[in-house]
Amino acid sequence: MSRRKIEMHHYRQALMRMRQGDSDREIAKSRLMGRRTAASLRGLATERGWLAAETALPDDRTIADALASPKRASTTLSGLEPLRDRIAAWLDQGVSGVVIHTALKREHGYTGSYSAVRRMLQTLKRARPPEATVRLTFAPGEAAQVDFGAGPMLPHPAGDVRRTWAFVMTLCFSRHQYVEFVWDQTVATWLGCHRRAFEWFGAVPERVIVDNAKCAITRACQHDPQTQRSYADCAEGYGFRIDACPPHDPQKKGIVESGVKYLKGNFLPLKSFRDLVDLNAQAKAWVMDEAGLRRHGTTGEVPLARFELERALLRPLPAIAPDLGVWSQATVHRDCHVQFERAFYSVPWRLAGQRLLMIHDPERVRVEANVKETDIRYFRPGKTVTITVDALPGRRFEGTVTRVGQAATSEFALLPNPNPSGNFTKITQRLPVRIAVRQAGGALKPGMMVELEAGTGD
Repeated sequence: MSRRKIEMHHYRQALMRMRQGDSDREIAKSRLMGRRTAASLRGLATERGWLAAETALPDDRTIADALASPKRASTTLSGLEPLRDRIAAWLDQGVSGVVIHTALKREHGYTGSYSAVRRMLQTLKRARPPEATVRLTFAPGEAAQVDFGAGPMLPHPAGDVRRTWAFVMTLCFSRHQYVEFVWDQTVATWLGCHRRAFEWFGAVPERVIVDNAKCAITRACQHDPQTQRSYADCAEGYGFRIDACPPHDPQKKGIVESGVKYLKGNFLPLKSFRDLVDLNAQAKAWVMDEAGLRRHGTTGEVPLARFELERALLRPLPAIAPDLGVWSQATVHRDCHVQFERAFYSVPWRLAGQRLLMIHDPERVRVEANVKETDIRYFRPGKTVTITVDALPGRRFEGTVTRVGQAATSEFALLPNPNPSGNFTKITQRLPVRIAVRQAGGALKPGMMVELEAGTGD
């Protein structure tokens, strides 16, 4: 008979059948226990008088005490018993069994086998109280949890095949998700994903629960974690509180952990993706058409239906989206320039040799254009314009005029003074215009030549 756990009610049934005259073979055929176990139980019951029909069966505690393993003789005790406390302390520190075995031989002259150490560790682990957790509950709009998960391998624009990463933000009450696949886990990517997640929800939760990834937390600590400066600026701009999980305690964000697992198990298998754009398009459709409409296993409700209740209790988006800049340090070279991502930027000569803090927002690209004064009426602040880029033929981008300069970039061209007629030639002036453009997957780079097109209507 295969080895299995025998419950107390099995022993009681076997005792009853023994009283009724069943043999050990008949008890084994009934699948209560094996013949050897039944024979051992019969001997114990005969010794204690449990098989007499005129007496009542003993209670469970009496049977359990009688079945308990007898106390071992001192000669059968492990040679590690004198070192039990020391081994228990090492186990609490997370030291592996192999290292403990080596330390025992080195520090205490232990000559026994590793198997004895392993048995001692198993005994200590069984003596520990079971780990218990408390289910976390959240009010509508209270929190969201964020995490990264490994995505599929896809062709990268650089020409090679690279791993993608799934950024997942899950609202803790409704379980509605935002999913975006990205190429890296840099600070700039982290901030950009937050911006697009809040725009996806159309609102901001009260707090965001994060792991201790370097793009969010620079120093993990249970009581005083240090937040990435750029992420702190993001939290201030959107008005949410950063809630970092304690080190080695990922259960505090189990909701998004389950969300990432659900994404990997239900969205990625048996699908093909052309590129990152296609992958994200399919992911967003899956969130709205499948994941958002399923009956959630924990809440028992449809995530999108609960999101309709939660939406009104989330914080509104700021009227003006905050700048999500990445802070970095740079040293000013003797030529009065600092270098950032292989580009050089000039600074005042007085700062040569000093270390500066730089802030860079890769999501925000601006176009500095010089527009003819005859066309400037079409480029008032707030107007949407169309942009074409020489380096990206066939693609069109949209931007918003943010500033129109107050002075022309050139002067009247006067004829030389000796000219007897005293006439001058009028040249059409150009005014500087600044246009904000949303980054398109990193395609727009500083220094590119562009052309602007503005509608003539209001």
